[in-house]
Amino acid sequence: MNNLRNALDKIIIGICVILFMFMTVVGTYQITSRYVLKDPSTISEELISYSFAWMSMFAASYVFGKRDHMRMVFFVERYSKKIQLNIAILSEIVVLLFAFGVLVCGGKAITTLTMTQISPALRVSMGYVYSVLPTCGVITSIYSILNIVDLLKKVKEEA
Repeated sequence: MNNLRNALDKIIIGICVILFMFMTVVGTYQITSRYVLKDPSTISEELISYSFAWMSMFAASYVFGKRDHMRMVFFVERYSKKIQLNIAILSEIVVLLFAFGVLVCGGKAITTLTMTQISPALRVSMGYVYSVLPTCGVITSIYSILNIVDLLKKVKEEA
């Protein structure tokens, strides 16, 4: 299980780093073309926006996998360790249901629906842009299952 988690972590971090570097290069090109060459680029703004959306979704999946997202610990810390683990498992189940229901199923629907819609500047199908939703939904679901397994191991250790 840890091998799968480590491989996913490396892949997602790599994707985020590549997207961030790409956005930096395209942003620099956009500024240069606008202010130095006096010929603004028509595609760079869309490229940056779509790259940012993709990077944000992959980073969110990574954060859910690490369980580093924002939590209200002051509420949970009032209870015993066993109840805290049960709440953590319940939280992961909710994340799993959301990731699968909204991101995977809903994302697949919106991706299919927008395959015929063309982006204004890049002239590519918007379905490709929206395909990040089901992709990251699957990744978040995998992470959530891995987290549930880890939490269940802790429950067994506590017993």
